[in-house]
Amino acid sequence: MNIDHIEAFIYIHHYGSFNKAADILFISQPTVTARIQSLERELDCRLFDRLGKQIQLTEEGRQFLPYAQQILQTYQKGKHHLRSDKSLPGELRIGSTASVSNYLMPALLSGLHRKFPETKFKLVTAPTDVLAAKLAARELDLAFVRKIVNPSFQSYSFLKDPIRLYVYKNHPLASAKSASIQDISQEKLIFFECGSLDWMSIQRAFESLKQPPDILYQVDNSETAKKLVLSEAGIAFLPGVSVRQEVESGELIPVDIAETAGIALQTSLISLNGEHLPVIQTLLELGEELNLAPI
Repeated sequence: MNIDHIEAFIYIHHYGSFNKAADILFISQPTVTARIQSLERELDCRLFDRLGKQIQLTEEGRQFLPYAQQILQTYQKGKHHLRSDKSLPGELRIGSTASVSNYLMPALLSGLHRKFPETKFKLVTAPTDVLAAKLAARELDLAFVRKIVNPSFQSYSFLKDPIRLYVYKNHPLASAKSASIQDISQEKLIFFECGSLDWMSIQRAFESLKQPPDILYQVDNSETAKKLVLSEAGIAFLPGVSVRQEVESGELIPVDIAETAGIALQTSLISLNGEHLPVIQTLLELGEELNLAPI
């Protein structure tokens, strides 16, 4: 039984599409189809049913799925074991979203260099979907991304970064420490939009207001938003990691808004299954040392 056939079967099930599985595996759709046909001949059963444009497992496919997943997982673990004693590559390529690159990577890279002094590190900053594609194509070794589900990646929770309202030190709300969404309906807002579902949750909180806040500036860069707040041009909802230094110095003040409590950006560290575990463990330990707790 060919492991590539097993992999194609699992990917088609996960994505619900032969074409999508082909894209992720970087092979043609006819090749994926041929792999499934070969697997079906070996098993002497049909694994998928087509219902219009929908694809679903047959009863035999559902029965075989957990065994296929176990086979692939065992293969990946065995491959990692054979590689585990090998030294790190001369260059390790790390992908990162902009927020991690801007605020965490300098300390993380310095820590990696102390731990692995013979290895050089290359940083690539890009959105999550681009980083995931590069990792799947082996153009990256590791990546810090927003929350993602992909059966070929091993994912490790790295940072849960609360999104809170921040005001400049002379703002009337600075001394209040907490407010309601109604209290900011008359404020000038600087809205940092990073394209994630978490930011949509912030926007939905405004829907309860008869008069929505005045969004004076809408920007796609947290540094720009932060500097606008510091210049007293308005107030903004920002991820905590982007304002740690300014909060510690007293230049920016967090204000708790009940309606947006619990909203946070989640960052994961991902790798191809079973690869680069010593580096991953070091990065997770460095994250703890950086005290990435809510501020």
